[in-house]
Amino acid sequence: MPAGTMFSKFKSTNTASSSMQCAADTNPISQYFEIGKQVACAGPELIWKIHDAYRKSDGKECSVFVFEKKIAEKLHKPRRKETVTELLKSSVKTMERFRHPKILQIMHTVEESAETLAFAAERIYASLANILAFHETRAIDNFVVPPTTGTNQNIQLPPTPQRPAHAKEYHFLDIELKYGFLQLVEALSYLHYSGHVIHRNVCPSSILVTKRGTWKLAGLEFIERMNETDLNDSIPCQPWSSRVSKMAQPNLDFMAPETQITSKCSLLSDMFSLGLVICAVFNNGRPIIQAGNSASNYMKQLETLDESVQKMLPRVPVPLQEATSRLVSRDPTARPPAQLLQLIKYFVDPAVNALKFLDVVNMKDTTQKSHFYKNTLMEAMPLIPRKLWWQNVWPMLQAEISNGEVLAAVLQPVITLIQEATPTEYENVMASTLKVIFSSPKSIQATVTLLENLHLIMEKTQPEDVTTDIIPMLFFAFESSTIQVQSAAVVAVTNVYDNIEEASIRRMVLPKVKSVFEKNLADPKIVQNVLICIERTMDKLEKAQVMEEVLPLLGDVHIPDPDIVMRTVRIYHKMLIDKTYGLTVETMAIHILPLLIPHTVNPGLNFEQYCLLVEVLQEMLEQIDRQQRNKLKLDNLSIPSPERHRPLRHQFSSDNMNAPPFNIPNLRIDQRKTSSAEDMARKNSGGSGMLGGWWFGASPSSPDSNFLRVANAFPNRRLSDNTLMTPKIRIAPSCASSPGGTPGSGLPTRRHSSIGPQERRGSTINLSPPTTYGFGARGSSGSSLSVPSSSAYVVSLKNSKECPSL
Repeated sequence: MPAGTMFSKFKSTNTASSSMQCAADTNPISQYFEIGKQVACAGPELIWKIHDAYRKSDGKECSVFVFEKKIAEKLHKPRRKETVTELLKSSVKTMERFRHPKILQIMHTVEESAETLAFAAERIYASLANILAFHETRAIDNFVVPPTTGTNQNIQLPPTPQRPAHAKEYHFLDIELKYGFLQLVEALSYLHYSGHVIHRNVCPSSILVTKRGTWKLAGLEFIERMNETDLNDSIPCQPWSSRVSKMAQPNLDFMAPETQITSKCSLLSDMFSLGLVICAVFNNGRPIIQAGNSASNYMKQLETLDESVQKMLPRVPVPLQEATSRLVSRDPTARPPAQLLQLIKYFVDPAVNALKFLDVVNMKDTTQKSHFYKNTLMEAMPLIPRKLWWQNVWPMLQAEISNGEVLAAVLQPVITLIQEATPTEYENVMASTLKVIFSSPKSIQATVTLLENLHLIMEKTQPEDVTTDIIPMLFFAFESSTIQVQSAAVVAVTNVYDNIEEASIRRMVLPKVKSVFEKNLADPKIVQNVLICIERTMDKLEKAQVMEEVLPLLGDVHIPDPDIVMRTVRIYHKMLIDKTYGLTVETMAIHILPLLIPHTVNPGLNFEQYCLLVEVLQEMLEQIDRQQRNKLKLDNLSIPSPERHRPLRHQFSSDNMNAPPFNIPNLRIDQRKTSSAEDMARKNSGGSGMLGGWWFGASPSSPDSNFLRVANAFPNRRLSDNTLMTPKIRIAPSCASSPGGTPGSGLPTRRHSSIGPQERRGSTINLSPPTTYGFGARGSSGSSLSVPSSSAYVVSLKNSKECPSL
C-alpha cells in the first residue's frame, strides 16, 4: 500500500490533530515524510512531540519528533529560547554520531524552520515517562481508603495528579523489564567505554519504547566527555539550579548525589540514575526522589533515600535486589559499573539472549543469521511470551523475508508462528506477508520448507486464497528440475490432499507423482514419499486408474527397506479388501505374491511387520483357494456321470486299501479231525491210507501229488488254496455270560505231532486274516472271521478279557 494511501486513511480517523499537522507541515521534513497524529512525548520536560509517520519513498513506518519553539518563548529571558533550541539540535546530531542498536536510531537528520525543529527516527510507541505516568495515576486510582475509625480519621490520601494527555497504557511482562534494563545497561556501557562520555540525564523521559517493545536510550543533551586515559576519574559538572530553565537541565529526581553536592560526576553517576529508574518502575511509576524541581527538597529526600529503597525493594525481583541496592548507594564506589552489571545472574536468560540478537541481526552476516534463525531462535521461541512474538519477533522476521539468502532459515520460526497463531492473528498479521512469499522467487531450500509445511499454512488460510495462491505454487513445484523440490511437492500433496479436487488429483497429481517415482526408483526417501502419497490419495482415484497405473508402479518397488515393504503391503491389502478395485486371483498369483513372498525372509522386518505381511499373504492365498476350489468343483460337475465317478471308484477301490496288521490275542491251533468224506476220498485216491502219506504227497499216483509241484513252483502258495472243504471253526465265548457259552468251557488245545498223545501245550501263534481271499465263518459269539479254507487245524480262541469285541 503506498504511503500516501496509508496516511490518508489514518489521517481521516484523526481530525483532532489537524492543528498540530499544520505546525509540522511548515518544517522541511514534511517533504520526506507523511506526518500523522501525536502519540507520545519525550525529552527534557517532555518538549519533544512524537508523531506517527511514514517515509514517502518506501512507505516505511517511523516517528517524527517535533519541537515547537513557541514553547520556549514562554521563558522570561529571551536568550533561553535559543539555548534550548541549540541544546536539542546538538542532541540529535550526537545520536547520529553514536550509532548503536541500544541508542535511538535516527532516520532523518534534524530539520529547522522558523517555528519548529524536527527529525525522524524509528517507530516509537511511547517514552518510559508516558508509560510510568499511566501506572502512577492508576496506582492512586486503585488506592483503598481504610475504614473510618477513631485512629485513622485524619489519614491523608496521596495527591491525585492529573493524568498526562499522552500517558500510555502498557503492561510490562517480566521478560520485557528484564530485557529493557539490560538494553539500558548495554547502551551505557557503549557510551562509557566506547564513546567515553557520561550521559548525565538517564531518566524515564530519555528512554523510548519502540513499537517492537525494545528500549532505546536517547536524550543526549547533557553529555560530558571523559578523559580516555582514566575513565574512573570524576569531572566537574553543573549541579541543578533554579536559575536555569528546567528544559536546559537534567531531571533533578534522577540526578546522582555527588553531582548536586560536589559538582562532580563520573561514569558511576549514570549508574545511580539507572538505579533510580529501576526503583521507579517497580514503585508503580513513582520516583523514589520527588524533589519537585527544588534543590532543597532533593537534599532532604536524599537523607532518607536508604529507608525509601528498603521499603520498595521487596517489589524488585530477587535476582535484581542486590544490584539495585548497590546502584542507588550514595557512595559511588559501591555502585557496579555497566560492564559488570550486565553479567549478573538476573540477565542470564535464553529468551533475552534471543531478543538481544534480534536487535543486532542486521549487523550479522548470512551464516550467523541463518544459524540464529534455525537454531537459537527456534530453541528460545517457547520461552518468549506470545505478546513478544507479534510485537518483537515477527517484525524482524517480516523484514528478513525479502532477503532471499536467509529466507529458508527465516521460514523455520515463521512456520512456528503460523502453527501457534489463531486464525484471526494469522489473517490480520501474517497473511499478507505469506502471499508475497508464495508468489515471489525462492531458493530451493525455502521452497522445500514451504511445501513440507503447506498443510499448516492451509489450515489458517482462507479457502479462496488457497485456490488462488497455494495450489498453483504446489503444482508449479512438480515442474521443478530439482529433485528436492519434486519430493517435497509429493509430501505436500500427501498432507493437503483433502484440499485438492478429485479431478486435479487424477489428471495432474498422479501423473506427476509417477514421473517423480520413475526418475528416482533407487532413492528410498522419495519412494517412501510416493507410496505414502498414493496410499492417501487412492480413494480419490478411479478404480480402473488404480489397477492400470498404480498396480504396475508397485511392481517396480524393489527396495527391501521395511518401511517401504510395509507401505506396499498396506496398499495391496487395501486393494484386496475393497472388492471394487477388481483385484483378480490371477493378478495376485502372478504379479503380487512373487513380489511379497521373498520378504517373508527379509531380515529387516520386525515381528509385527512380519505378522502383517504373513496375514496379507494368507488372505490372498485363501481367496485364491476359495475361487479355485469353486471353479474346479463346477468343472467336475460338467463331466458325464460315468467319467465323473471314475475317480471316486478308483479312490475307494479295495486295491488301494491298506489294512493295518491284525493279530488275534491268545490264539492256539489244534489238529483237525478228518471227516468220513475226506477219508473215503483218500481211499479212492489210491493212497497208502496213511495220513502222513496223503498230507505229504508220498504217493506219486495221488492226485494231490500235483500239490508238490505247485508248491515248488509257487513257494508262497498256501495249502488252503487247494482246499475243497470248508473248515470247521469253533470260537470260545469271550466270557461266561456270552450266548451259548458255559462257564469254564473252552476249545481243545492243539496236539502237536511231535509229542505224545497225552501231552498237550498251548500255542502262541498269531494268525492274521487274509485281505483278498478266504471264506467267512460265524462262530458261536456271532463274530465273523476269515481263515484258510482247507486248513488242517481248528482255530480256537481262548476265553480272554483282552479281546472283548470278539
